Amino acid sequence: MSLLKQLFLAICLFLVVAFTGSFIASVESSREQLLSQLRSHAQDAATALGLSLTPHIDDPAMVELMVSSIFDSGYFTSIRVVRIPDDAVIVERQTGSDSDTVPDWFADLVDIHPQGGDALIMRGWDQAARVEVLSHPQFALARLWDSALGSLAWLLLCGLVSAILGGWLLRSQLRPLDTMVQQAQAISRREFLTLPKVPRTPELKRVVMAMNQMVEKLKTLFAEEAARSEKLREEAYQDSLTGLGNRRLFDIKLANHLLVTEQSTTGYLLLLRVNDLGGLNQRLGGQRTDALIAAIGELLTRLLAQPGRSDWLAARSRGGEFTLLAPGLAREDVEHLVEALLEGLESLQQTGASDCTPVAHLGIAAFRPGEASAQVIGRADQALAEAQSDPSRPWARQDDFNGQASNGLHDWSTWIDDALTRHQIQLYFQPVVTCARPATPLHHKVLARLRDPQGETIAAGRFLPWVERLGWAPRFDLAMLEHCLAHLAEHPQPLALSLSAATLREPASLTKLIDCLKQHPQQAQWLTLEVDERHLPPPAELEALSHSIRAAGYGLGLQHFGGRFSLIGNLTHLGLAYLKIDGTYIRAIDQESDKRLFIEAIFRATNSIDLPLIAEMVETEGELTTLDELGIHGAMGRLIGAPAPWQG
Repeated sequence: MSLLKQLFLAICLFLVVAFTGSFIASVESSREQLLSQLRSHAQDAATALGLSLTPHIDDPAMVELMVSSIFDSGYFTSIRVVRIPDDAVIVERQTGSDSDTVPDWFADLVDIHPQGGDALIMRGWDQAARVEVLSHPQFALARLWDSALGSLAWLLLCGLVSAILGGWLLRSQLRPLDTMVQQAQAISRREFLTLPKVPRTPELKRVVMAMNQMVEKLKTLFAEEAARSEKLREEAYQDSLTGLGNRRLFDIKLANHLLVTEQSTTGYLLLLRVNDLGGLNQRLGGQRTDALIAAIGELLTRLLAQPGRSDWLAARSRGGEFTLLAPGLAREDVEHLVEALLEGLESLQQTGASDCTPVAHLGIAAFRPGEASAQVIGRADQALAEAQSDPSRPWARQDDFNGQASNGLHDWSTWIDDALTRHQIQLYFQPVVTCARPATPLHHKVLARLRDPQGETIAAGRFLPWVERLGWAPRFDLAMLEHCLAHLAEHPQPLALSLSAATLREPASLTKLIDCLKQHPQQAQWLTLEVDERHLPPPAELEALSHSIRAAGYGLGLQHFGGRFSLIGNLTHLGLAYLKIDGTYIRAIDQESDKRLFIEAIFRATNSIDLPLIAEMVETEGELTTLDELGIHGAMGRLIGAPAPWQG
């Protein structure tokens, strides 16, 4: 029983006891007063009758008349006139009627008996007779009954008002306890909330202030761990001059994109090399040359900020060499990208390069999953060499394969629209298990496959870029959600489903998705929706999204985490189910100590708010063993299990 209920019941019990005692005391006081009045009434009647009968004591007819007149005019049980010498009754009148307005149980309870009085009738100096009068309690009972009803009604009204006011007062005074409970529950959900309104009650004020101090301390510790982890990430994977990724991050990203996975797709690698960097240093000085390199980095950053390019990576390898990794870039869009890049480079022409020589040359090479990194980089180097050898053109391209050149926009549009219209999406499931051995299943990641007209199964990495290019990502997300909910209706089990950036950006699409979730509350406990770290909306919108999803009963997770570690400070208000660490920081973690240090920093930050970590793209036993040693909760990848249709 809650403290509020206990205090309220205690107050009610106290009021009942107090009002009962007051009621009994009031009734008893009224009873004694009425008994006294009955005795006085009887005695007064006896005295008056005695005085009236003195002249007529020897006239029986007159005595009877006078007794009858007094008896009929008052509340008497009996009136007797008794001759004193022989106690013979001269006249006697009595009645046995009871009050009809007073319940018998009340009359028995108060126990008011008739009260008597007497007076002597004198004949000269002799006692001739005696008058005996008994007052009837009917009038007293009626008065006492009415008084008891009035007192009871007043006490009940006072008790009801006191209970209402007391309950309201208790609730208002104890409301900080409810907010503290919510605060503690929020901490268990990995949310740090402070109570802005401090109660006036000294005892509660101290407790609330202590809770707020604890929450602020936890937030400070969490922020310190996040800042330390972000610094480690910058030192390990970021170029200090341009803010782009460094060569190490580029090598890791390229290797991951060349892995044959469900999300793998073809794309292009661009190499950019500043011409005559040594000469620029001599002519312009180190400071202006650094400014030129920083301007090129800013140009690449602006290109990556455009919609649909969140998966791309721009990096500075060394000196004046830059790389741009563009997975999912279509063949027909390469020239548009190059034109935009060259236009930006031309604006830097006046910084010190000669009028006849471009600021930089570009070498472009296509890549596809399954290739070796050295093969792709070698092809890009060859294209760069061709560009540098041809003064008429500042860029060159090497394509040893056509990718999917035979499948144009029209083909993909037809296939995808047909699959979405006819509900022909096929669900694949990839297991996610604990790192600790023996492995325990956590959930399954839901992936999609399409079938082309020839019946070939198309992995998500091939058609998702076209889905985004066609602007059908919200439509695809909603179709996937409907398929998942239908699957859960038949096979309840924990699942995780990704949401695209377009769904998060468009309020109408997000509203449809939330409405769909609310229509299926039975499946809420089994499904967690995942958002990509690279596609997160602004903090306020993200918090509103988290609240909407969790209000519908579903969970929210964050995938591909690690590239923007500074965001971790905003995660304390979201109540996330887990974080999935990007496979970039997992690959070969058993062999590279800096990755291990970075994951340790992430674990310390998230462990302070009890937020589970799940590693993506785990490929070897060594990686899994290292993750288990670091305390990572779960893992997924080819080592754990490849995506497959539901096996039942």
